[in-house]
Amino acid sequence: MSRVPFYLRERLDEIRQRVLFETYEAQKLPKCEQIILTWIALFSFWIVISGNTRIENLFIGGITTLVISLLMYEMLTDDIRQSGHIIEKILYIGFFAIPQYLFIMAFRLIESNFKVAKHALLMDISPGIVKIKTDLHSDTGITILANSITLTPGTLTLDVNKKLGETYLYVHWINVETLNREVAGEKIKGDIERWLKKIFW
Repeated sequence: MSRVPFYLRERLDEIRQRVLFETYEAQKLPKCEQIILTWIALFSFWIVISGNTRIENLFIGGITTLVISLLMYEMLTDDIRQSGHIIEKILYIGFFAIPQYLFIMAFRLIESNFKVAKHALLMDISPGIVKIKTDLHSDTGITILANSITLTPGTLTLDVNKKLGETYLYVHWINVETLNREVAGEKIKGDIERWLKKIFW
């Protein structure tokens, strides 16, 4: 049983939440940058989905996605960490961060498939649920991390728990290799969390 009185823990939790909120507000993107990033993301999605690059289609798509961006810019960009100029950020996300994430995920998917196939063939499965800590505070970043872990065969994120400013993931692991929380977290999260910390707070 903890020796810290309950009211003291509640007070500590409030202070940490306030510090996190102030940190988040200080790192929030300006409104114009949020609108531009949202418009670029939506317009790119429009082009990919429509598969039509004629001028009239691009014009309609550009106007439509701009209106949506003006109304809903906070949904996509509220959790993005502020760093550098807007042009630098667009180039970084478009030409470095996203390709890097796709490469990391492709490698992790191939690696996990081979591991699961080996465990299934050798019948040396030792499933269990492990609790790992994440340094991410952004809801979007945590959601992407949890879904990325679930996408890789052999692991499934079951729950997310935020407590006293710290966030923990409960992950079902097909073959529990270690009970050490830090080592297990490093094996499960790999490079994905380090990548997410470059964009999300």
